[in-house]
Amino acid sequence: MQLHNIKPAQGATHSQKRVGRGQGSGGTTAGKGNKGQQARTGYQSKIGHEGGQMPIQRRMPKRGFKSLNRVEYKVFNLGQIDFLIEKYNITDFTPDNLYINGLINRTDVVKILGTGEMKAKINFKVNAISAKAKLAIESAGGTIELI
Repeated sequence: MQLHNIKPAQGATHSQKRVGRGQGSGGTTAGKGNKGQQARTGYQSKIGHEGGQMPIQRRMPKRGFKSLNRVEYKVFNLGQIDFLIEKYNITDFTPDNLYINGLINRTDVVKILGTGEMKAKINFKVNAISAKAKLAIESAGGTIELI
């Protein structure tokens, strides 16, 4: 066997159907069904259109409320902070340090919550903090500055 006489296995390949070339190609619709808008080039159906049936987004009732003024915080617990201080060698817990270490995005708003225990004495510069976390940080000897 040589490169010039290698062929695919018997039945492994099929010749492509040549559609839309007259009666000899098996009809005049080229596999598009019958005539009409959907057989033409450039056809686009509207998203959610169900052929006249009431679309699902209109059949379902509206639920809930989303506030336009909601602030989405990136939350850190006290138990996580001790781990992060050791792993990333953080001296000040600020959004800049967290961003540099890849823990938050540039526009994230940081909040500290009080789950877990705080052992390290560290300075915090964050956007928000819970009362329990504030008490734990100050009792450990750390300082808090709200941005």
